[in-house]
Amino acid sequence: MSTPIRLGIWMDHSEAHLTEFNSDPAPIVIIRNTFSHEAMESAISKSENLMHNKRQQHQTAFYQKLANTILHCTEVLLFGPTDAKTELINVLRADLRFEKIKIEVLPTDKMTENQKLAFVKTHFSKK
Repeated sequence: MSTPIRLGIWMDHSEAHLTEFNSDPAPIVIIRNTFSHEAMESAISKSENLMHNKRQQHQTAFYQKLANTILHCTEVLLFGPTDAKTELINVLRADLRFEKIKIEVLPTDKMTENQKLAFVKTHFSKK
C-alpha cells in the first residue's frame, strides 16, 4: 500500500500556504492569486464590470492551481479565516476526480507560519 499524501492548506482569497504532513517539518509552499491591486485599479478605470470579470478569472485560475495540487493527495485539510476555503471545496465537489479524496474544511483565524505547521501536524496526528 502506498503512503498517504496528506496536505494542509491555509488559505484566503489572495494566497494559499501548502504544507505536506510527514514526519519531518515540511516547508510551506505559497501559491498566490495573481489578481493584484494594480490589476484591479487598471481594470476598474476601464469598467467596473471588467474588473469583476478579471477578478473572477484570476480567482478561477488560483483555485485551479490548488485543485491540480490536491489531485495527487489522499487527504486534505483546508483552513483559514475567509470563505475562500468554502468556495474551493464547492469547486472540488463539482468535479468527480476529487470524489475519493478526503477533504476537511475548518475555520481558523490568521496564523503565523509556525501555527500553521502545528495546526496541520496536530490535525493529521490524530488519525
